Amino acid sequence: MWPERNSSFTGTAFYQKAAAMKWADRDSLALKEILAGNVPGFLKKFTAIHVSIPDSITGRKINATYYVSPDYLAVGTDQDWARINITPMAAQRIADSLHCFLPTRKIVDDVYRAAKVKLEPVPMYAFRDSTPTMWQHHLIIEGQRKGRVGLIAGIKKDVVLSGKITREKRPDRVAIYGWHKPGGMPIQPLYTGHVNWWVDYSQGIRLVYRKIKVDMPGAGAGGRWMDYTEVLKDKILQRLLCDEDFCDCFRYNY
Repeated sequence: MWPERNSSFTGTAFYQKAAAMKWADRDSLALKEILAGNVPGFLKKFTAIHVSIPDSITGRKINATYYVSPDYLAVGTDQDWARINITPMAAQRIADSLHCFLPTRKIVDDVYRAAKVKLEPVPMYAFRDSTPTMWQHHLIIEGQRKGRVGLIAGIKKDVVLSGKITREKRPDRVAIYGWHKPGGMPIQPLYTGHVNWWVDYSQGIRLVYRKIKVDMPGAGAGGRWMDYTEVLKDKILQRLLCDEDFCDCFRYNY
């Protein structure tokens, strides 16, 4: 799924080079590095999330497993890496290239519940969209994490897929959600108030592998692999991945 590494550009070097960049140039640099396979090794090992719903027709339980990146999108080597903040357009390009999709609100909640490492959100209030603030926030998170490993949550708002996007009268929106406090209450309700090029330190990109393993009557031994778009288009199965009234947002345009 991930391209072979063709760059040894570190996380520190990324932020040094991007320090004075605005969103478009920062996106371009992030795309170049990630599509060159320049991500820390741990980020390539996705984590299984197990979910289930009752079949509203038969009453039988439907189980599913999907796979998420253990942390938010990052650039760099295993020795020197950093989380990055990019637009949904750049995130979608990366997701497409890696056979992934971006999470829904429900997936963000599922991930928080399953997370091994849950950290307290750290809001910042000055120069929220500046690259140095993004770097500073990454360093703060690493100070909190103290080397703990495993699926992590509570550190960022997620860029998400949402039916609010497909119904938003204002064009070119981004949907964000999450940043859970201890106990599971998100700081950020589902929100489409920002234009899609707005990126600040608090927004992260979590990738979800696009093939979902669904175990239901008739699926055969071990379940059936389905594309996430098939799942979201099915009026029953969509509840495995989506808890909105409308689950018809599948991707961002770029």
